[in-house]
Amino acid sequence: MNAPTVLPIETTSLGDRSYLVHDGEVAFVVDPQRDIDRVLALAAQEGVRITHVFETHLHNDYVTGGYQLARQTGAAYHVNADDEVGFERAAVSDGDVVEISDALRLRAIHTPGHTFTHLSYALEGEHPYVFTGGSLLFGSTGRPDLLGQDHAETLARHQHASAHRLAEELPEATQVMPTHGFGSFCSATQAEGDGSTIGTEKAQNPVLRQYVEDYVRETLDALDLYPAYYAHMGPANAKGPEEISLELPEKADQEVLRRRLQAGEWVVDLRTRQAYSAGHVPGTVNIGLDGQFSTWLGWVIPWGTPLTLLGESPEQISQAQRELVRIGIDELAGHNTGEPAGWTDGELATLEQATFGDLAQVRHHRQVSILDVRNPKEFAAGHIEGALNIPLGQLVGRIGEVPGGEVWVHCAGGYRASVAASVVAAQGRTTVAVDDSFDHARESGLPVTPS
Repeated sequence: MNAPTVLPIETTSLGDRSYLVHDGEVAFVVDPQRDIDRVLALAAQEGVRITHVFETHLHNDYVTGGYQLARQTGAAYHVNADDEVGFERAAVSDGDVVEISDALRLRAIHTPGHTFTHLSYALEGEHPYVFTGGSLLFGSTGRPDLLGQDHAETLARHQHASAHRLAEELPEATQVMPTHGFGSFCSATQAEGDGSTIGTEKAQNPVLRQYVEDYVRETLDALDLYPAYYAHMGPANAKGPEEISLELPEKADQEVLRRRLQAGEWVVDLRTRQAYSAGHVPGTVNIGLDGQFSTWLGWVIPWGTPLTLLGESPEQISQAQRELVRIGIDELAGHNTGEPAGWTDGELATLEQATFGDLAQVRHHRQVSILDVRNPKEFAAGHIEGALNIPLGQLVGRIGEVPGGEVWVHCAGGYRASVAASVVAAQGRTTVAVDDSFDHARESGLPVTPS
């Protein structure tokens, strides 16, 4: 029997993968993202018909496209029978076998840990695969605390048991196909590699190498913050997400932009931090498309706030819009494109960029404040003495804690620093964004502690 064709669909901005799997005629999809036109286009390209859609769990980091994909294709929509949802689904439970075709048979395996009702799906046969969602990842596991700290230890213990169940029940040659672990905050620790098998994971994954007590302790100790917008994803997925439109929002001209900025609305500049620094409309915030745009925008802005986007081209606006619907931001107040001089009739502002070497030098001449916007675990691992740590995702709510005077903002590499510096500068403050790797801080002569 021919091997099934397994095609990953990458969503790099969220660090996730979905999968289209087919036998040449029919296909199933695992954990599709909200913009299902990518899935439909891939199925058309392969010349296959989607007949089944599977969810490994009710996702906390994105709004699923599974519900709408099933509606549009007529496919059966498989969701755990124990999940409380507001729509008709093909309920599936541990041990159920779903026959998609003679070549495609999926067995559901209950693998709690990321959530209580999490399922993995084993494609068994001569060419075995297992779709592990947020359970077993490449060298890691899905984080166990997204349902709240009260459940974190219990779920971590479940995660350990689930990984061992997969390792014991499935052949070592089974290809592991996770949804999370490619930069997603749903991963408990940084995942490694681009592909793996059960045999490889047995040799390298801490969850399969450690005793349960060691795994639970180390996993819980390593957990850092996760995006605040995650709180809105689970309810949206349980309700059944609505169909989306990817038509461009209305154009906001200079006068509209001026009024919105005066009203305190969020106007986000999508260009790179280098372009933004060279010239931007005062009061706008820079969240570039060249980083994890949707993750940071969803984390930084107050949920539900009106949002206007500025980009160099309609294509940039469309890309941003596509990324935002994946996290449930379906409505935009407006957009404009082109050069920043066309977005205002006033003077443009600039944002000074610098390196850690520049910061070390300037401290010899005048007093400046240092704002470190990395997350707490990053800060604890090493930080500049005297720096104030406010994680980027908390900055808007804690802006009053930023000291007066000149503020130098840094992160680990420059992307988050530019976002944060633009937020601080929008308050009328003198701000410098450090666009440099934190690895250069110590070698630049700055006092880093612990040393």
